[in-house]
Amino acid sequence: MACVVAAIGGSIFGYDIGISGGVTSMDPFLEKFFPVVFRRKNSGHQNNYCKYDNQGLSAFTSSLYLAGLVSSLVASPVTRNYGRRASIVCGGISFLIGAILNVAAVNLEMLILGRIMLGVGIGFGNQGVPLYLSEMAPAHLRGGLNMMFQLATTLGIFTANMVNYGTQNLKPWGWRLSLGLAAAPALLMTVGGLLLPETPNSLIERGRAEEGRRILERIRGTADVDAEFMDMSEASELANTIKNPFRNILEPRNRPQLVMAVCMPAFQILTGINSILFYAPVLFQTMGFGASASLYSSVITGAVLFLSTLISIATVDRLGRRKLLISGGIQMIVCQVIVAVILGVKFGTDKQLSRSYSIVVVVVICLFVMAFGWSWGPLGWTVPSEIFPLETRSAGQSITVAVNLFFTFVIAQAFLSMLCAFKFGIFLFFAAWITVMTVFVYVFLPETKGVPIEEMVLLWRKHWFWKKVMPDMPLEDGWGEGGGERADNKGH
Repeated sequence: MACVVAAIGGSIFGYDIGISGGVTSMDPFLEKFFPVVFRRKNSGHQNNYCKYDNQGLSAFTSSLYLAGLVSSLVASPVTRNYGRRASIVCGGISFLIGAILNVAAVNLEMLILGRIMLGVGIGFGNQGVPLYLSEMAPAHLRGGLNMMFQLATTLGIFTANMVNYGTQNLKPWGWRLSLGLAAAPALLMTVGGLLLPETPNSLIERGRAEEGRRILERIRGTADVDAEFMDMSEASELANTIKNPFRNILEPRNRPQLVMAVCMPAFQILTGINSILFYAPVLFQTMGFGASASLYSSVITGAVLFLSTLISIATVDRLGRRKLLISGGIQMIVCQVIVAVILGVKFGTDKQLSRSYSIVVVVVICLFVMAFGWSWGPLGWTVPSEIFPLETRSAGQSITVAVNLFFTFVIAQAFLSMLCAFKFGIFLFFAAWITVMTVFVYVFLPETKGVPIEEMVLLWRKHWFWKKVMPDMPLEDGWGEGGGERADNKGH
């Protein structure tokens, strides 16, 4: 239950990603806030790839991510000093404010201010929720429970697409309804956050060990939690000796985790998924589907994403992280190349796609989204949140969120202009990145399934590449040559 309520935070994130693409292709909305785009879109003789190329319109979508980036760095000390729950509640409240501002928006400033408040909510939510999930979950279910976050995100995206499909016909005020419904999950998240138990790790870290022990017994359903409780206490003693987690994270012994915290989220965005999800309606309209047909196609992609995340939840703790990331990567490369070829050959700057080719494009994009949904989608969040030792965990999660939002912002801001400049080549651009990241995982990422979260550090010491990077541990910790053996046997 705790994990379900916490994961609702993810649904808000998804709702905001999904809603902006649909709202920005609604005429009444464009007419009110972006008359230039509205005129260009309906003038009919515009270059296909460039209809929507407008920095103001991009700013509407991406201001949210910039605000999220800044607030996720603020959220780290809150999460650490006041608990994971505090972060979740703060997030919920800023979402409510943002949704209210957006419903009542009368001019562009108010609209963007609302988006910024939503962004602040995302910064806090994405900081608190994955950590909360990682810490509450027992080791053998951690991957699956952690993916509740991604599942909720995809559910949010799907809901947003459905809502847009419904509201596009309510002519003058449909978009207000779309933007305002974000208040529903926000309310759930705030109330949920107030009712949830705090994670035992966080309580122990803040010196409330007895309480932490009680909650641990409650969530594991047994009084026999000594080993796990010991692990947590040791980890938190270590964590409390460290005053500045951000400085600490730069030390050589945390190098592999730092590399993952930066690369995983960056790669997740560079698959090109967000550009397909944000702008699916716009993208499909560009390819010459009509307005409702394009929202319809994005509803389908939303549903596919949701279902494939379910596949991932079912298999991640069995097949492991590496297999899913590598197979998903290969499938995505193939799909991007196919789309690029079809668009390059059959679809000029002013032609329409014929019916049969349009269907092929939608199918291939769905296959792409499906591969993403079981590989980089959920794992881009899961892997970074489970590899950090407690003392740098909230700092690590902040970096992950900030990198994710930074790349999301860059791609959101640049995508419509890139589409205009690269034409179909944009798909090849993303395919190249996916090739890079698949090789990266194959070479550098050890398998983390089923490893207890406080023993992760051993993985890096055994990995052929990272063990050269990491300094040897001092002997007195019992992590020397002899101590390592003992720790290994304990886990298996």
